[in-house]
Amino acid sequence: MSDPISRDEVAKVAELAMLELTDGELDTFTGQLAAVLQHATDVDALDVADVEPTNHPYPLVNVFRPDVAENRVSREELLAAGPEIEDHMFKVPPVLGEQP
Repeated sequence: MSDPISRDEVAKVAELAMLELTDGELDTFTGQLAAVLQHATDVDALDVADVEPTNHPYPLVNVFRPDVAENRVSREELLAAGPEIEDHMFKVPPVLGEQP
């Protein structure tokens, strides 16, 4: 079997991508791309005729709990937990250091 990609083809692709590659980089990338293409050939050779198509290997289940209000706390109890209250709301410092 011949190489899946030649050094000249890698050089041409690099030129089209406007990449300047050294001779060493061309040799390295030719080998790497050949390995990737060989892997693609190996995957293509697999018999998957009886394999059902899937978009995820695991069954997905909604992990959220039902949105049901339980054990409601009164507004006064919540406000009592805050450091400072003004007009029945939490009082916080201005975000940008400006006064309203």
